[in-house]
Amino acid sequence: MIIGFIGLGNVGSKLSGSLLRNGFDVFVYDLNSQLTAEFAKKGAKIGENPAHLMSVCDFVITCLPSPAASNLVMQTMLPFVKEGKTWLEMSTTDDAEVKRLGAEVISRGGKAVDCPVSGGCHRADTGNISIFAGCDRATFEMILPMLTTMGRRVLHTGELGSASILKVITNFLATANLVSCAEALTVAKAAGLELGNAYEAIRISSGNSFVHETESQVILNGSRDISFTMDLVAKDIGLFQAVADRANVPLDLSPLLIEVFQDGINRFGSRELSPNIIKRLEEVTGLDITAPGFPAEMIDQEPEEPGYEVRVNKF
Repeated sequence: MIIGFIGLGNVGSKLSGSLLRNGFDVFVYDLNSQLTAEFAKKGAKIGENPAHLMSVCDFVITCLPSPAASNLVMQTMLPFVKEGKTWLEMSTTDDAEVKRLGAEVISRGGKAVDCPVSGGCHRADTGNISIFAGCDRATFEMILPMLTTMGRRVLHTGELGSASILKVITNFLATANLVSCAEALTVAKAAGLELGNAYEAIRISSGNSFVHETESQVILNGSRDISFTMDLVAKDIGLFQAVADRANVPLDLSPLLIEVFQDGINRFGSRELSPNIIKRLEEVTGLDITAPGFPAEMIDQEPEEPGYEVRVNKF
């Protein structure tokens, strides 16, 4: 099993690192040659370009920042797709686009999977992140050992494209959580509450969430470093809105979140860290929403353990 990995950004570097750490034969490629050089030191082979990876690898994984980037890479790889080749799209992308590109792969005899991840960069670093996989069952069973190396919990979501829909749904929910946590912490401060107490009260209450337990901590530290930027949030919630639009579902909250993050981008720049959406409130209130005792970045405290397939109870 020879694996090619394209895209060594915040998430891709960690996913490919898990494969290397666990003994897989991995080729890597990234536009940033410094990143590929670092992986060569860890034992990875360096691909000349995406087409080279598709020609020499059995499986090629893409983990890229946008559907446009994935399309550009795929166009160079398609001439080398044939029977025995499998493309795994681990980017957060548009379900219609992944189905379009997947159909191209399948028409040439290959297999296609969309398998985005969820759970934060700190969990990707330890192989404890969750993975959704959209493909036929036989392909899923073939790639499961690879997926359970990169992730702890792996869910077969159904046909190609289904995983990408679920990914943008979960990112929409995470964004709503982030904005609500920012508002809650700001109100707590304005009301004269000690922010450490406010954090803990939320954590042990019905208002708790994964986002609160992670992003609220780096907000209160002041680093706001969750390895995710406002432009990526805007892309993801835009993809969610596109799914809703195609399904003719009128939404209230989603357009508001798009507006909030566009305002954040206009004020602070597209590459501003996403938890700094709270700066909109800090600026208008004059409050400093920080408190001592919180970490500057999230580190997964769980040990790396073998992953497994999540089975869904069907009644």
